Amino acid sequence: MKKEAEVYIGLGSNLGKKKLNIEQGVKFLQSGNKIRIIAQSSLYETSPVCIISKKFFLNSVIKVKTVLKPLALLKKMKKIEKKMGRRPLKRGDRIIDMDIILYGDKIMKGKSLEIPHPSFHKRLFVLVPLCEINGRLKHPVYKKTVKYYIKKLKDSGQSAKKIA
Repeated sequence: MKKEAEVYIGLGSNLGKKKLNIEQGVKFLQSGNKIRIIAQSSLYETSPVCIISKKFFLNSVIKVKTVLKPLALLKKMKKIEKKMGRRPLKRGDRIIDMDIILYGDKIMKGKSLEIPHPSFHKRLFVLVPLCEINGRLKHPVYKKTVKYYIKKLKDSGQSAKKIA
């Protein structure tokens, strides 16, 4: 039997029926027998960060166990995004966005994937739902906790309000 990795995945949507988009994304991730959802954060309404949009997002983080290696997981997530209608705009609105935040304690930097996610520790829309699941998690490179980064960003102008 293959060894499972513990992975945290961020999901977001700022187009259409945002809550339904996130639910659908989680459902698609679970299809097949290679990914098991262990925990899911609440939904948070968040301000757009690093994209050209005025529309607020809904964001959530899930903790999963998977036998998929990082690049295979990324490939599955990109297929789901495409299936759900995501257009390949780098900095625009999105029907669904999925990112690998942490993959066990793995540290890797490739052309198509960097783990941990290179800017998760600068984004409340990831940190707040991640903290809800596990506030003791530490950044594998910088060794600071999720709670530490949330405090550091309190005056950043970013917002993350629990809605469901």
